[in-house]
Amino acid sequence: MIRKIYLSVMAVSLFASVASAQGSTVDFDGVGGGLNIKEQLAGMDAAPEVSQDKNLASWLHNTFDPAEWTIMVFGNGKNDLEPYLLKDMNEMEKIGSTEKVNIVVEAGRIDGYDESDGDWKGVRRYLIAKDTDTEKVNSPVLADLGEVDMGSYQSVIDFAKWAKKAYPAKHYMLILWNHGAGWTKDGKRIITKGISYDEQSGNHINTPQMGQIMKALGKTDVIGTDACLMQMAEVNYEFKDSVDYIVASEETEPGDGYTYDLFLGPVVANPAMSAMEVGKAAVNGYGNHYDSIDGGYTQSLVKASSMGRLPALTDAFGAAVMAAGEKELAKTSRDATINYAYDENRDLGDFVRRVVEGTKSADVKAKGQALLTFITKDLVLLSRSRDAKASYWSEAKEYTLSKGIAAYFPKAALGAGYTDLQWAKASQWDEFALWMNQP
Repeated sequence: MIRKIYLSVMAVSLFASVASAQGSTVDFDGVGGGLNIKEQLAGMDAAPEVSQDKNLASWLHNTFDPAEWTIMVFGNGKNDLEPYLLKDMNEMEKIGSTEKVNIVVEAGRIDGYDESDGDWKGVRRYLIAKDTDTEKVNSPVLADLGEVDMGSYQSVIDFAKWAKKAYPAKHYMLILWNHGAGWTKDGKRIITKGISYDEQSGNHINTPQMGQIMKALGKTDVIGTDACLMQMAEVNYEFKDSVDYIVASEETEPGDGYTYDLFLGPVVANPAMSAMEVGKAAVNGYGNHYDSIDGGYTQSLVKASSMGRLPALTDAFGAAVMAAGEKELAKTSRDATINYAYDENRDLGDFVRRVVEGTKSADVKAKGQALLTFITKDLVLLSRSRDAKASYWSEAKEYTLSKGIAAYFPKAALGAGYTDLQWAKASQWDEFALWMNQP
C-alpha cells in the first residue's frame, strides 16, 4: 500500500518541533546530525504524494514543477540592527511561503543588542511560514550553522546556492539585509562604505565582492539591498551582467528598512509576476509604508542591462561640458544637487538637469538631455521618494529631486580603491569629477 505523506508547512513545523525536542534542527540534507527526512522517505514503499500547499515537494523529490519565485534574504543581524531583523522576519511571516513563492532567510545574531525570541546566537536558515504571532519567529529552522562570518562574500554565495538548490524556482530574488554605504571598502571602522557588516568578525563585503557574488550565482532576476546608500552607478556596474533588475535606495534607510508584508503580499497574491513587477512591488511596498508615516525616503528600480549604455552617455556629456569650459556651472550644479548621508553621494539625474538648465552650449544641452532622458526612461524604471521634514536631528531634504540613481562626486582626491571599480575602468566619470575640482 502506497503511503501518503502531506508535507505542508505545518508538517515541516512539526518536524522542526520533533527535532528541537531531540536537541537538533531539521536536517534535510543529512549532514547536520538532525532528523533526516530524506533518509526516512527512502525506506518507504514508493515515492510519497505530497500536498500542493508547499513547494518542499520539488526540493525533496524533484517530481513537481518549481515554484514561480524563491526570495532569498541574507539577514546579517550581527550588529546593532539585530532587533530589526527579527521584526522583519515577523513581517515576512504575516505572508509566509506558498507552493508558488518560497521565502528563505539566513539570519545571524550576536550578543549585545537584543534578547528577544529566545536570545539565540549564531546563524540559522529558515523557511518562512505564515503565522499571526508578531512577537516571535515561529518558522521552521532548516539548519543551525553556528558561527558564520556574514561579512564574507563567500557566505552569501553559500547561502544563495543552497537556497536555489533546495527551493528551485523559475525566478530568484536575492536581498542583502544590513548596513550599507556605497561603493568601496575601508577596514578602519565598522560602519564605512560597503555592505553586510559583521561586528563579530569585523568584516564586511565591498563593492567588487558584490560583483563576485552575483557572477558566482549565475543569472539572478532581481537583487535588492535592504541597506543604506546602495543605489549608485558605481555599485550597479559591478553586477550589471549577472542580474536583471536592481532595487535599492540612494539615501540611508531607517532601521526598519523594507516593510516585508507590504512587499511580499502582492507577490504571493500574484506569483506569476515578472521580474520587473517584483522589483516594482519591492519599491512600492517600501514607498507605501514611508508615505503612510510621512517619512522622507528614496527607493528605486534600475534595469541592469541598461547600465552598460550609461558610460558612453556620461562620457559624452562630461566631454561636452569640459569642451565648453563650463567648469563653474558644473561646480555650482554639483553643489546644489540633492545629496545623501555621504556628501559625495549625489543624484546623477538632478546634476545633469541643473547643468542642462544653465548651459549656454547647444552641445552640452543636447548631450545632457540625451543622458537625462536615458536615466528617467530607460535606466530607472520606477523611482519613489518623499521629502524629509526638518527635525531636531536633521535638516529638511528635497528627496523628490532624486531621479533614482546616484554617483560619486568627490570634492578632493578620489577615495581609495575607486579606480579599481568596473565603473571607473569603463567610464571617464572620475576624470570629469576631478576636473570640476581644478582651480
